[in-house]
Amino acid sequence: MPTLIVLRHAKAVTAFGTPDADRALNDRGRRDAAAAGEWLRAEGLVPARVLCSPAVRTRETLDLLALGEAADAGTAFEPKIYDNDPDLLLSLVAEAPDDAGTVLLVGHNPSVHHLVHDLTGQAPDRFPTCALAVIGLPGAWADARPGAGTLVTFRAPKD
Repeated sequence: MPTLIVLRHAKAVTAFGTPDADRALNDRGRRDAAAAGEWLRAEGLVPARVLCSPAVRTRETLDLLALGEAADAGTAFEPKIYDNDPDLLLSLVAEAPDDAGTVLLVGHNPSVHHLVHDLTGQAPDRFPTCALAVIGLPGAWADARPGAGTLVTFRAPKD
C-alpha cells in the first residue's frame, strides 16, 4: 500500500520587498522542520520519492528534515507545486513510480490542506506551517483519486 506524506513548509520570514518564492525560514521554522524530520525518521517514514516546490522555504524545510541519501536521490523540485492547485498536486502524486512505496510532497497552503481533504474525505480544521499528514492509498499511485485514501496520522508542531 503506497504511503503519501503531505507536508506544509515550515514557518517563513515575512520579508517585505522580497519575492514570495524567495522567502526563507525563520528560527521557529528551522526548529520545526528539524523536529518533523526527527519524527519521520523515528516512525520509519523515509520516502523513496520527494516532490518539492522550488520555493526557498520548501527547499529549506526539506533540507532540515535530513531524510538521507535515498530521499535526496529521489527528489524532484516541481514548479507545479508552487502553483498551489490541489488538482495539480493530485496529478503529480498519481505519476509517482510504482516502486516508490513512500512519497513525500512538500508544498504550500491552501493546496496541501485541500489535497489531504480531497484524498481522505477528512482533514483537520487547520493545517499550520510544518504540519504533515500521512495518508495510506490502496492500489497503485496511478489509482490516487479523491476519497481513495485513509488519513493515518496528522502531526503539527506546537504553536
